[in-house]
Amino acid sequence: MVKAISKLNDELADATESQLKIIGKPFRRVDGRAKVTGQTQFADDVQFPRTAYVKLVRSTVPHARIKNIDFSAALAMEGVLGTLIGEELPDKFGILPVSEDEHALAVDTVRFVGDALAAVAAVSEDIAHAAALAVEVEYEPLLTISSVEEALCTPEPQIHEYADDGNIHKKVSLKFGDVEAGMEQADIILEDNFFYEGSNHLALEQHSAIAFAEDDDRVTLYSSTQCPHYVHRALTKTLDIPASRIRVIACSNGGAFGGKSDPFNHEIVVAKLALKLGRPAKITLTREEVFYCHRGRHPVQMHLKTGFRKDGTMTAQHLRTTLDGGAYGSYGVASTYYTGALQTTTYKLPNYWFEGARAFTNKPPCGPKRGHGTPQPRFGFEVQLDKAAHRLGIDPAELRLRNLLEPNTITANWLQIGTIGLKECIEAVVRGSGWKERYGKLPEGRGLGLACSAYMTGAGLPIYWNHMPQSGVQIKLDRSGNVAVFCGETEIGQGSDSILAVVVAEVLGIDLKDIRLCVGDTDLTPVDLGSYSSRVTLMVGHAAKQAAERARDKIAEAVAEHMEVPKDSLVFANRTVFPADEPENAIEFSEAVVIAESRFGTLGTTGSYIPPRAPGRYRGAGVGPSPTYSYSASVLEVEVDPETGLYEVIKVWMAHDIGRALNPVLALGQIEGSIYMGLGEAVMEEQAFRRLPKRLSGALVHKMPSMLEYKSPGFHDMPEMTCYMIETDDEQGPYGAKEAGQGPLLPIMPALANAIFDAVGVRVDQVPIHPDFILKGLQAKKNGRDPRVGPTSFPDVDYGEPLIVHTPAQGGDGRAANDPKASKKGLRSASGTMKKREDALKEHSSATLTTD
Repeated sequence: MVKAISKLNDELADATESQLKIIGKPFRRVDGRAKVTGQTQFADDVQFPRTAYVKLVRSTVPHARIKNIDFSAALAMEGVLGTLIGEELPDKFGILPVSEDEHALAVDTVRFVGDALAAVAAVSEDIAHAAALAVEVEYEPLLTISSVEEALCTPEPQIHEYADDGNIHKKVSLKFGDVEAGMEQADIILEDNFFYEGSNHLALEQHSAIAFAEDDDRVTLYSSTQCPHYVHRALTKTLDIPASRIRVIACSNGGAFGGKSDPFNHEIVVAKLALKLGRPAKITLTREEVFYCHRGRHPVQMHLKTGFRKDGTMTAQHLRTTLDGGAYGSYGVASTYYTGALQTTTYKLPNYWFEGARAFTNKPPCGPKRGHGTPQPRFGFEVQLDKAAHRLGIDPAELRLRNLLEPNTITANWLQIGTIGLKECIEAVVRGSGWKERYGKLPEGRGLGLACSAYMTGAGLPIYWNHMPQSGVQIKLDRSGNVAVFCGETEIGQGSDSILAVVVAEVLGIDLKDIRLCVGDTDLTPVDLGSYSSRVTLMVGHAAKQAAERARDKIAEAVAEHMEVPKDSLVFANRTVFPADEPENAIEFSEAVVIAESRFGTLGTTGSYIPPRAPGRYRGAGVGPSPTYSYSASVLEVEVDPETGLYEVIKVWMAHDIGRALNPVLALGQIEGSIYMGLGEAVMEEQAFRRLPKRLSGALVHKMPSMLEYKSPGFHDMPEMTCYMIETDDEQGPYGAKEAGQGPLLPIMPALANAIFDAVGVRVDQVPIHPDFILKGLQAKKNGRDPRVGPTSFPDVDYGEPLIVHTPAQGGDGRAANDPKASKKGLRSASGTMKKREDALKEHSSATLTTD
């Protein structure tokens, strides 16, 4: 592994770095010692006297009405303390206000195998487990919907009545510019179907939560959550308790990747049982239950049509997607938009039409996983660019360079772009991999593949739209010299605690050891919306910087008066404060705080951050905007055995436009983690299901409900990696920083597919890429047929009339040019009867698993 840092402006970077003492340099994580010595408390480590252990009773059928729940056998067991059913928690909740469709425990209907419908509490986890198994449930089976195609053909029974149409949860159709005219201007038009299978986060730590009640009807919840603020909102809604009496404390997470960003039913259940039983209540999910919670990557089918001129530039693109969303809304509305929103952020795309539809099915609900809705269309886009390059006789790297967006521009779908280091990213991996000398020239079975991507550095809008800050930081300065920093951010392993501390330490000129952090506590800390959308470094960083600068200014004012020197002459460095021209007259930072406290009284400051407003004004413009975007380029080298289709990724070159690496070691860890997760999805990870014979009551069950069956790369599977951090010093980020946690994942999957084509001439248009797909393509090639493996059709979806939006190039103002209410034409192609449903399914054969 080699790490290289490239700067776009060395002189400016050197001048800036000379003023920084900690930022930009490797330093030990502030939580590192506690983690390696086992002192860190994860949620399952939290214990209280008299704890009641809780287990959930889960549905064994995919779709049914609950006729009766019999607790008699469970209650007869010694040590059982109580039970809970859905009627005791009647209010619905959900992460998005437009799709609050979940009950903590199913009230009358279960919607997937694993859906929780009751809870049992006991004096030990073993007794609770046995009692949960003893609960008998009587069901009235309902029709099972197992795919997007079945959802299209089955308007009734509806899994949720609020869906846009039948069992189609959400429909989107957004047209920017004149797509038809753009296609007419093209010299060639490529049209492809792609499929991206769903996958699970597979965080090392399972979900866990423990709650206890206080005498005045207060409840405190400790949880392995990414978003304590949103869990707090869900508890307020479902427990019918004032928000001021609910406290949520986010414990350190053993990995999350989006899988712990929803509020979950088990968190609400233990809070309710703590109030009901008058004693602490705790639950830790098994690995199988984590697969039931899911909220992982959506399976997405894509139809991509793009027009190209002979020089490789693009004239127009039309993207259609369908998402299998599972049984509940989760982040699904946002996920649907995200499958189209960020397509325009890498290359010039003057005319763009995006259509997306998310279906409800009787599977565990999908949600956000690292990259949230963007890896799937990025896979299709980057593979199609490779096809276009070969069709036009242009080097794939050169084709991308010809299409790059300009910095500080607005895309066709009204996203404001800031700095772009993608050119330097491409050049770095091309140079490092020897692309120009080796691409297309390696021996048969060996190949190189290139792909690029872009990702957000924080979402531009909060989930619940308001005008309040998205992040806040509070600082308390003590006369001892200790600085206490309070923030609602959540450490999920990415190093956010360290970033919060280092920004404050840099501004105040103190050591990281002088800072005491209090984070992720809704009672004690200002609101931060959570660790998602790669928002923490930018948003928390800005809030922390503002709070620290206000503290520094307050101290400087008092010290300047005390020393009788100009305030602006004071320097804060090395835990001291001194006039710039008299460093020998330095005083200790703690003494400076004493002087300031004597002058002003108790010292405390706050800082906050609100992102700049995005230019888009059309319905749907809230998904995609970001203060700035990161960029990545990757080259993979692969070796394929033409006899078996087995392959091995030999090496990965990854370049990432990070803006500025606040801690290069932490940033490198994020980039390498993205490579690992991307390879997992590309090579083997899939949240697959099988259906038992009876269609009416047959269960949709996981093929791989444990880590024994759900395959993920191990240490021995990882190739050699060379990473380049491209620093563009973006003014939107604190000290120029951009994200590094999600963007580098996106190019891995298409780069692998492109490398396999270079190695053996086989196109695989779906992931994960299994060896038998390659072997099938090789056999087709040998027999003179098209060596492509992937979906051959796309579902017949009526997305409704498009919302037409003028592009900036057309002189538009970011508003819709037509009625913002999309057409509500039915997606129904058959009635709900079994007979007509079977006939319709024959016409809508699954595109997911059908290959050439």
